[in-house]
Amino acid sequence: MQLDEPAPLLLIFLLLNVVVFCVYWWDKQAAIEKAWRVSESTLLTLAFLGGSLGAVAAQQILRHKTRKEPFRTQLMLIVAFHVILGATWLFAPDLLLEGVNALVPAAA
Repeated sequence: MQLDEPAPLLLIFLLLNVVVFCVYWWDKQAAIEKAWRVSESTLLTLAFLGGSLGAVAAQQILRHKTRKEPFRTQLMLIVAFHVILGATWLFAPDLLLEGVNALVPAAA
């Protein structure tokens, strides 16, 4: 899979965001039932790994972690990072590919 193939990346992105939404739902249910909770660091890591839209959707729809600081601010920073990354991919894909290639060593 190449970074310039949008269909597989879009499918992975959508699936990841559905999974993240479900994890937030699970944590919300656990909060209601006073059961074992998903840690905030795990929720933020899932958002950072690409599930920020699912996280924000869950936060708004489920009314989960909407007043919790610094969680809210950290999630918004992750969303901003993803917006910048997405805009770069759309408007300057060569720049993004150069950055990825610089980070990932060439296959031998």
